[in-house]
Amino acid sequence: MRQFFRMLLLALVLMTVALISALTAMQLAIHGREVTIPKLVGMSPAEAERAGAASGLQVVVERQFYSADIPEGKIMTQMPPPGAKVRRGWSVRVAQSLGPQRVAIPDVTGGSERVAELNIRRRGLTLGSLAHLNLPDAPLDQVISQSPPAKASGVSAPKISLLVSDGPAPPTYVMPNLTGQPLGSAMLALQDAGIKVGKVSVLPPPLQPGEPQTAPVPPPAVSEPSPASMIVTQTPAPGQKIVAGSAVNFEVR
Repeated sequence: MRQFFRMLLLALVLMTVALISALTAMQLAIHGREVTIPKLVGMSPAEAERAGAASGLQVVVERQFYSADIPEGKIMTQMPPPGAKVRRGWSVRVAQSLGPQRVAIPDVTGGSERVAELNIRRRGLTLGSLAHLNLPDAPLDQVISQSPPAKASGVSAPKISLLVSDGPAPPTYVMPNLTGQPLGSAMLALQDAGIKVGKVSVLPPPLQPGEPQTAPVPPPAVSEPSPASMIVTQTPAPGQKIVAGSAVNFEVR
């Protein structure tokens, strides 16, 4: 019995040693691939790429900003920051300095989106985000606002974002219930409201009560819809909002 307990104790000790060794090996395998992010701020992009490659990292220049403190062409910010530990192959995102702002921000409001874009790019700037808005008092495709505004100073990025008018919003209607009405009168009512008639499909005649279900036979020729055809279904459904100029589809018999 005493020898049995000794063997059991020895087995437990060996298992504990094996578990500790496995955990240590795993930790070394994981942390052995970790590297420390170097400081890239103040370097040129080429210098930053070489410093990153020496640590098994990739350096990606994501943005460019004006800066009165960081010389033009140098790295001004980085993420992750210096000293952080990451895996080999990690990408370090950096922003490059354009130096102090030297380009005047033009006034591109009042013209079309295309003219504004050409004016922006001609000055060495880039087009930022575009937003469109329906406005009753502004013509279609007119630039009504820009950010940063004209002649702005202390601009951080060489981008100009635009707000462009889509003109007045088209009128909207609540779709009436046209089922059970003649196709001709429904089409006239929709045309008066500026709504188009889309696809009109003619349904086959329904089975008469008591008519037996037989094996499928070729369907009879379906006639063309006429103004007297009765509307069975409509799309959009009654009660839905529809914009002027949209199309309404019908199934008729």
